[in-house]
Amino acid sequence: MFLPVYTNNYFANFATNKNNMEFPSELRYTKEHEWIKLEADNVAIVGITAFAQKELGDIVFVDITTVGETLAEGDIFGTVEAVKTVSDLYLPVNGTVLEVNAELDANPQYVNTDPYGKGWMIKMEIEDAAQVAALMSAADYKQLVGE
Repeated sequence: MFLPVYTNNYFANFATNKNNMEFPSELRYTKEHEWIKLEADNVAIVGITAFAQKELGDIVFVDITTVGETLAEGDIFGTVEAVKTVSDLYLPVNGTVLEVNAELDANPQYVNTDPYGKGWMIKMEIEDAAQVAALMSAADYKQLVGE
């Protein structure tokens, strides 16, 4: 995403800051403001953080056309359009995009209202779980965004 780097149901264990922003502890985070959650059999769910959606404003469209593609960490897997801007979405780790959250076609606002639940963006098969472990923890990400 082009957001500046600063010096379903919600998941169970999360930390909340003074602005009521959530940082679920079971997720890993990128400096580009994506989150990833490992599931069984090297499958992970990816979305953008509450911080990212707050900075972007009202999300009006999510465009992801990379299903079936194998991409490298940092490659663009789609875009998200807010009222006044379009932002790239970056893959947090190497892998193959398996599925797009089809609910976002009719309900892109889920990214704003439930970024860690209904607002997830893709499911992917990851190549190396060690890449996920190397990403930022909730505490590290919270420090990155100054919360």
